[in-house]
Amino acid sequence: MSKKIILSGMRPTGKLHIGHMSVLENWVRLQDEYQCYFMAADWHALTTSYDATADIKDNIYEMMIDFMAAGLDPERSVLFVQSQVKAHAELHLLFSMMTPLSWLERCPTYKDQMVQLKEQGKDINTYGFLGYPLLQAADILIYGASAVPVGEDQLPHLEMTREVARRFNHLYESKVFPEPKALLSEQTALLPGIDGRKMSKSYGNEIAISATPEEIWEKVRMMVTDPQRIRKNDPGHPEVCVVYKYQQIYNREESDGIADVCRKGEMGCFDCKKRLAAVLDGFLAPVRDRRAQLAGKPETVRDVLEDGRIRAMTKAEETMEQVREAMQI
Repeated sequence: MSKKIILSGMRPTGKLHIGHMSVLENWVRLQDEYQCYFMAADWHALTTSYDATADIKDNIYEMMIDFMAAGLDPERSVLFVQSQVKAHAELHLLFSMMTPLSWLERCPTYKDQMVQLKEQGKDINTYGFLGYPLLQAADILIYGASAVPVGEDQLPHLEMTREVARRFNHLYESKVFPEPKALLSEQTALLPGIDGRKMSKSYGNEIAISATPEEIWEKVRMMVTDPQRIRKNDPGHPEVCVVYKYQQIYNREESDGIADVCRKGEMGCFDCKKRLAAVLDGFLAPVRDRRAQLAGKPETVRDVLEDGRIRAMTKAEETMEQVREAMQI
């Protein structure tokens, strides 16, 4: 019996950071149960950065190395680049002909992101940005995905994918598309950047999963701590400390004890940071070592992506033949 299919991906923004690890670890686990398609969503990157395309190719390469270093196995999963499978664009176009405009306009993240990105000086009053949930639907449905690993914030987008599948099947009296279910990932604590804000490369507050011990220490050294704690023996408030948030995630066994001695003023911030840096280095070292090996073999990455392109294109074209037959075009 063939495995059920899942599809997921990330926009290529370059080397991934530690905030991506929970997603990658979940994907690695899913490889055992599903036929997985994981893509570099380079067309999605254009929806908000259509005027900054020079680094996309390099970013794809760096991200795919991180994918494999984190444990995604090209023998068990299809790793590919979205734009190299042109059928995504064809299905997106066909969906755009039959999808009511109101479905796109009611997307709950649409207006919020419009405001946020406008504040950053980005003009995203474009069809590409309005229609990216429909492109996501095409990405998912073209592989016949029965499930999609998502967080709760992405559920509205997945529901729209299900509505598109239902509408197509109803209009053309077919059963081409399944209605993919949400595969909710385990809820993990939100990992902040070293300054307490959302972790983002644009803020420079991230820790790369390829970071060296020296780079890890430099980032941890700059982490925001309790602003009310001036001297080493002052009582601390770990609940407001970024360092402690990391301790809770990556050093769970010791985190309660660290909080206790912090509140008593028995451990200074410097020592706490040193302990965290050592824990993070132990966590990232295997990924960093695998990444270094892959980075020295660029032909391996190219071969993986070419194999992924062929495998993805074969599956996508099978679906498109069914679509054209159903639509009689």
